[in-house]
Parts: sequence; structure tokens; C-alpha cells
Amino acid sequence: MRQITVTVDFKGKNYLTNVIADHDTSEEEIMETARKQIKEQWLF
Repeated sequence: MRQITVTVDFKGKNYLTNVIADHDTSEEEIMETARKQIKEQWLF
């Protein structure tokens, strides 16, 4: 497992989030996980 810090542009603002992923996880999957995390934070 590894921890990756990702910057996501959401609603015109940049957000940093951490994603925990396996070493063989693709960059596309990591970015999708990061986007989901930011969207979930906006629901509250």
C-alpha cells in the first residue's frame, strides 16, 4: 500500500486529498478515488 497526495479541481477550487492505494493501482483509478472523496466532503 502507498499514500498519494492528489490535487483535485472541484467547483473552481483546488483541494488536496490523500488516497491509499496498492502499488499496482492505475493513475486513473487513483484520480477517480480522489474525486469521489472530495465530492463526499461537499455533501455534508
